[in-house]
Amino acid sequence: MSDAVGKTIEDLDGADLNLGKYESLQPSKSVQPDSGKVFPVTTKGVGHLAGILHDFLERPNDVVDGTSDGMLYALSSEELLELFLTVSSQLSILWNVFLKFHRINKTKILDYLRDIWAIDRKAEWSIWTNYSRIEIPHRYLRSMSNDSSHRQSLLRVSGSRKFHEDPVQNSSSRAELHRKSIAQMKINTRSVQDMHIYADPSRVPVVLIEQHLMVVPQHGSSKDLVTNSSEQKDTIVLPKLQGESSALKITGGKKGGRVLRAVIFVHGFQGHHLDLRLVRNQWLLLDPGAECLMSESNEDKTSGDFKEMGGRLAGEAVAFLKKKVDKLARYGGCKELKLSFVGHSIGNVIIRSALADPALQPYLKNLYTYMSISGPHLGYWYSSNSLFNSGLWLLKKLKGTQCIHQLTFSDDQDPQNTFFYKLCKLKTLENFKNIILLSSPQDGYVPYHSARIELCPAASSDNSRKGQVFTEMLNNCLDQIRAPSSETRIFMRCDVNFDQSAQGRNLNTMIGRAAHIEFLETDIYAKFIMWSFPELFR
Repeated sequence: MSDAVGKTIEDLDGADLNLGKYESLQPSKSVQPDSGKVFPVTTKGVGHLAGILHDFLERPNDVVDGTSDGMLYALSSEELLELFLTVSSQLSILWNVFLKFHRINKTKILDYLRDIWAIDRKAEWSIWTNYSRIEIPHRYLRSMSNDSSHRQSLLRVSGSRKFHEDPVQNSSSRAELHRKSIAQMKINTRSVQDMHIYADPSRVPVVLIEQHLMVVPQHGSSKDLVTNSSEQKDTIVLPKLQGESSALKITGGKKGGRVLRAVIFVHGFQGHHLDLRLVRNQWLLLDPGAECLMSESNEDKTSGDFKEMGGRLAGEAVAFLKKKVDKLARYGGCKELKLSFVGHSIGNVIIRSALADPALQPYLKNLYTYMSISGPHLGYWYSSNSLFNSGLWLLKKLKGTQCIHQLTFSDDQDPQNTFFYKLCKLKTLENFKNIILLSSPQDGYVPYHSARIELCPAASSDNSRKGQVFTEMLNNCLDQIRAPSSETRIFMRCDVNFDQSAQGRNLNTMIGRAAHIEFLETDIYAKFIMWSFPELFR
């Protein structure tokens, strides 16, 4: 048979296909042999033949050499045939048992193999991520002293990490040190499956993940931290919905119902609905059963009022959810809904505006994961990018873009009447079970502190009314994250540091646009985060 490998049928016409040392079993018989002679009934039982096979296989050095072993010659042709029939029957039984087992447990087997693969990939990708666990941020208290010698007038309540003078530089330095340590590693590529990552290690982004320890307080525990009683005034109360007509019909106790896991992706300023397709693809790899909506309601309409954009997104989301629930009604109904959101840039502001819209109020209890990719949650106050700030000024003067006025707090003379101040008072974050804030110190389009919802050095030393209003906004957002609306909540801040050495010194890198767009053009950072915490995306 080894001589026949690689040859055509025509080449085998004159080939010697006999058994070599073994004589042909029926050389003189017709093509259609008598079954009684080919498979004769022997007086030796199966146990005897199995014993012969056992003696044949159990050689002294565990080596079987069929061409020189004399045991086969000692067997008659009938015994040899029946021996092979016995072996083939046993193999057939074992094969059928395996097939039956695989058919019955195919889902469990695939899940097991997938879990093992995910564990291996998590270990493989872990060298590009740096994990730290720190205390959940508390409210910031502004000192009431007017002494000019106390320039650092903002203090954190029971903070465990020392406040750095320049958080942007701190993050960049940490990422650069981590990248240098990776360059000195010897990576065993024999077990590596994702060779795209290791093709050029200098191009791989470094992700610094801060997982905050959540100690969810009881109602009233944060009341003592309120520094200004006027915070309780002008609180916007959403109108109460009339009836439950807009709510989905969730069959909570119905057996056989399915879980609807819906994910809504929202693009940024002048973006396209497919901007976040790479992140969506990674989400679907983790959860193939997820229903994804790439929002189109605000395409070519991102220059207007955020409240109007939020209303359009809310209507689009409700229509999408109703359509999916109606589809599940044919398969036993929907027993549970998990609603997640992913936003890029000002798409995060649109998401929060939509969550404050009355149309989405019935679904707030179903919110699951919120992934914010470079979102200006605190607006553009204290932005240190002078080039970008000049561009915003031109947009406001030449085009009168409403959303730019709202981002820069120029939509009203009184800061407490501006859109962002009111948005931060609304409970748009406290119903999510998982909150992930992605930022990049290289992103000049969105202030670093605004994407991370944290204090910045400029605001900490600002004793003007602007600083006070900013502190109130920051505390309102942090109070929502620490709100006891969910028994368990995971809150993470992820710094993504891209390698921009190949791009050189150009306008995109100078104004910070390169990193802002890099979030859309690569999915490696999303792969690292999602596969490290898969339970947040399923």
